[in-house]
Amino acid sequence: MNYLDRILGLDYGRRRLGISISDPLGLTAQPFTTWIVEQRSSLEERLRLFILQNNITRVVIGFPLTLKGEIGRMAREIQAFAEKLRELSGIDVILWDERLTSSQAKRFLHAGERKSRRKKENIDQIAAVLILQNYLDYLNRPASINSEKNI
Repeated sequence: MNYLDRILGLDYGRRRLGISISDPLGLTAQPFTTWIVEQRSSLEERLRLFILQNNITRVVIGFPLTLKGEIGRMAREIQAFAEKLRELSGIDVILWDERLTSSQAKRFLHAGERKSRRKKENIDQIAAVLILQNYLDYLNRPASINSEKNI
């Protein structure tokens, strides 16, 4: 990863897309924003432009496996979204196991007793941060530990 290259983390939902972005060194995930999803095709184009304008070299999308590790309806929808984004952007799009990240994000907000009209958007951003940070932590572990793939 070159300095100023970034990795994008996404928490995909049918109504909202939580977005996080890595620091230039690829060590930490930062909350960025939440986009409201109106049409998937316009979302894909908006992401393509964002990727081009922000030196994004890779996208990590939370992949909602069931607790048993099975692929459900939402996971299949995300697979299709990831493939389309891969085609449009020409960069790697990684599906990353996101089991329990939304519940972790809710606990995080509740623990901080953060009151906000935009609580759902905050949950989506924090979930995107957790997804990306887990991926960055995996990348930055010693090579011998990284021998097993996440998905």
